Amino acid sequence: MTVSGTSPSRSTDTAGHDRPRLHRGLKMLGTLFITLSAITPASSVFIISPGVIGQAGTGAFWAFGVAGIVGVFMALVYAELSSAFPLAGGEYAITARVLGRLPGFVVLGLILVTQLLVVAVIALGVGTYLAVLFPHLDAAVAAAVTTLLATALAVFDLKLNAWVTGIFLAIEMTALIVVSALGFFHPKRSLGNLIAHPVSAAASGSTVTAVSVGTIGAATAVAIFAYSGYGSAVYFGEETKDAPRNIARTILWALAITVLAELIPTTAVLIGAPNLPALFSADNMMKYFITATSNSTVNDAISLAIAVAIFNAVLAIILVTARMVFSTGRDTAWPSPLSKALATIHPKFGSPWIATIATGMVSAAFCFANNTFLLVVTSTTLIAVYATLALSSIAGRRNGTTTHAAYRMPAWPAAPLLALAAIAYVVYENFQDPKVGRPSLWTTLGIGAASAAYYLAAVRRRGAWELKGAEDA
Repeated sequence: MTVSGTSPSRSTDTAGHDRPRLHRGLKMLGTLFITLSAITPASSVFIISPGVIGQAGTGAFWAFGVAGIVGVFMALVYAELSSAFPLAGGEYAITARVLGRLPGFVVLGLILVTQLLVVAVIALGVGTYLAVLFPHLDAAVAAAVTTLLATALAVFDLKLNAWVTGIFLAIEMTALIVVSALGFFHPKRSLGNLIAHPVSAAASGSTVTAVSVGTIGAATAVAIFAYSGYGSAVYFGEETKDAPRNIARTILWALAITVLAELIPTTAVLIGAPNLPALFSADNMMKYFITATSNSTVNDAISLAIAVAIFNAVLAIILVTARMVFSTGRDTAWPSPLSKALATIHPKFGSPWIATIATGMVSAAFCFANNTFLLVVTSTTLIAVYATLALSSIAGRRNGTTTHAAYRMPAWPAAPLLALAAIAYVVYENFQDPKVGRPSLWTTLGIGAASAAYYLAAVRRRGAWELKGAEDA
């Protein structure tokens, strides 16, 4: 309820406390544009798919297919929980309301660190694809500038940003259509061959050999992350009209579009590559495929389109993260002056502008961090968050906290149980990797422990942690 005589961006709760409120003016299509941009299918195809192909060869088709099925499980979990709590705080706000405040704060710590670093991880790809115009471009500087430009744009009205991301999304989808056409119009092998006889590079590198089910399974763990991001829609729950229904729909549509947008071009590359050993051994698989099936001009054009896609992803993720940071301020997760500043809403644009600027500045600084550090910190935190949400969807049904959800997943509890099984497998695969996976798991545990310690030592000592925003969702 808006209080007479106050700014429309502030309201009072039932206890009479003044609290900031985001403007609910976004339609489902705008939320979908931003969510898909945060997933950035083109970046996944050009950056993550080559890693899956390098590991599983043509078995990457199976890896992405199975990952899509796992994605369905988690999308159903996200849809139900987001329908019950379509809040700007996203996963931490949901977890705190279903499992309790301490688990919620642990998820806050995991998500906060991950989101701030993920912006840098993605932005660092800009230099690679702008190299067609600027061969000696410094990757870290290009990433930081990209992040700061996206931050400046993110301060403006969300509806404007929805249309900007929609236009950029069209450019990246066009690039994926071109890649798909290059493979399907000049096939060198059949889809049946990919399904029945998957192969990968032989030890010699000049031939191929049959790929094992175990290898495809390991590659599936990577493919799962290529689809991640559909749950980002929940962060715009307080700005989307009819949020309990539209956020759930957005999540499910985002997953469906993402799977098609990534699986189809990846399959096209595997079907249309003139020489599989050459594809598997190429330093840049996508560049090899495009130049081998067209020419360098097409490769340059697509490279620029991917640079646009990366900028679009940085913009979308900053929009997402800023809402979460804003929510932490509104929930007084930090000392009072900092919380009050982060919860400030721009009087003209209706955006959480200080939270947005803070997000962009910190992420830009991380662009100069060591790549290994970024990978270790971000690799497995999503696993912990997924597991927590799967448990929350089960607990929410049992303790009644999600009974008011407008969307109810079918065949419950199949989706969360199958998601937990897949997550356990991913944890196992990561633990087998001593270079990145195992250190990442320990880092995730460390972040969780530090978050719990801060909550117990600082937040809970001030009294009950106030969770706000539910009344406006």
